[in-house]
Amino acid sequence: MSLFSHTEIEIKELKIVEHYELISKMMHQLHLNEFQLFNKTADWEDIETTYMRHVITMQEENEGLCLVAFKGAEPLGFMFGYLEEQDDSRIEVYTGKELYISDGFVYPDYRRQGIYHKLNQHMENHYITLGVRRLTRFTHVSNTGMRQFLENEGYMITRLMYEKWLDDEIAEE
Repeated sequence: MSLFSHTEIEIKELKIVEHYELISKMMHQLHLNEFQLFNKTADWEDIETTYMRHVITMQEENEGLCLVAFKGAEPLGFMFGYLEEQDDSRIEVYTGKELYISDGFVYPDYRRQGIYHKLNQHMENHYITLGVRRLTRFTHVSNTGMRQFLENEGYMITRLMYEKWLDDEIAEE
């Protein structure tokens, strides 16, 4: 494990379309990590093109922000979020734009060193200056490390999602 000071970490805002290979590689690692948490996570090879097109679109059309943490030229992790505009079908009292943080990952050798925290702070500060007052994100219930991180950062659980798989072939995997 490589330990270093926060002053050695630089957070850069990148355009996904200009750094496709780097972001796709980290997204792939995120999906491998998610598969360990939930075995019905799609194979990255099957969804890379459509998912990367989605995040590029969200960055271009929904004020998306892709942050990458670097030590020198070495990428350590990333975070991606974008704005969602609420319509009148929502039941919450908050009706402004909200930040949805959809993806984030730090390579295993660099975890527990405050990198994800630094990415999260940069992400939140960026959108707070744009007037956003509601931030949402999902994580797997089995991802206890992320759940603890989010609670330490002031996030609270507001909903639980339940799933029931009706396709016998999928359910038995």
